[in-house]
Amino acid sequence: MRFKIILLVILLLGMASCKKVEGPEVLYLGHTLPQTHPVHKGMLEFQKALEKKSKGTLKVKIFPDGQLGSERELLELLQIGSVAATKVSAATLSNFVPEYNILSIPYLFRNNEHQFNVLEGPIGKSILEKGSKFWLRGLCYYDAGSRSFYTSKKAIRSPEDLKGLKIRVQNNQMGINMVNTMGGDATPLAYGELYTAIQQGVVDGAENNPPSFVSSNHYEISKYYTLDEHSSVPDVLLIGTKYWDKLSEEQRVWVQEAADESAQAQKKFWQESVEESMKVAKDWGVEIIIPDKSLFAEKSKSVVEKFVEEYPEMAEIVNQIKNDNYE
Repeated sequence: MRFKIILLVILLLGMASCKKVEGPEVLYLGHTLPQTHPVHKGMLEFQKALEKKSKGTLKVKIFPDGQLGSERELLELLQIGSVAATKVSAATLSNFVPEYNILSIPYLFRNNEHQFNVLEGPIGKSILEKGSKFWLRGLCYYDAGSRSFYTSKKAIRSPEDLKGLKIRVQNNQMGINMVNTMGGDATPLAYGELYTAIQQGVVDGAENNPPSFVSSNHYEISKYYTLDEHSSVPDVLLIGTKYWDKLSEEQRVWVQEAADESAQAQKKFWQESVEESMKVAKDWGVEIIIPDKSLFAEKSKSVVEKFVEEYPEMAEIVNQIKNDNYE
């Protein structure tokens, strides 16, 4: 923690000095993922594209591996202007911007194509803009695949198998409600603590996409991976409005275009990583289970009903997505 505080002071001094000293403006981007992760590779594309578009006048310095804190801490740092940009899950972001809850709804998207038609269309762009009033401007979405259950001792082949199991979830009400509705015991826990928690039996399992399952080494301590694909929660590249407001109109165009280009490149990195990750898990001996997803979808319907009841103003958006009326 002391290291983080010292580092942040250095960052603040560096950002302040950019106004006084001629030279490139530096955009500090912190996130929690390892450098091998396909989303990190997407951010490297953002870094490269922005430097090229600005002819070196705008540079991105990336701090991966949670060097600057957790996702929630990074969002707070953006809000006060200590860090310029970050990448977080839409699930974490929903605690700051309610509209992002929509993207955590179980079985909202039929497939990857449907998901990105929504995210890159008017609805997705509107949600990105909603964060500005909370000092968190969305730039683009990164593919984070579909989340599925993995467990250490007991296989999950149907929702009934979740009964009595402590399942780590993100600190997001939608995910908590979904696991509890299916009969499990949803347990919010910091991602960095999860490996030890599974190893020591504090939780019985978790849920995540294949690249994260493997890059976190959770496959080493999880015997079963059930591809129920209950949610497809994207990652979001964000810039703090305190930093955004300092940029010129031309610089803002460069930043947005670089983000959009990185999002397209990241999709390819993601697909490659999914294939590699599934091979690693299988070779390690993890049992890959392909369940009847309709059983899980049926069980989670009440979660959606509760959501639209609680947020009636978002019910129409949910209906538009489900009925392809989002263009």
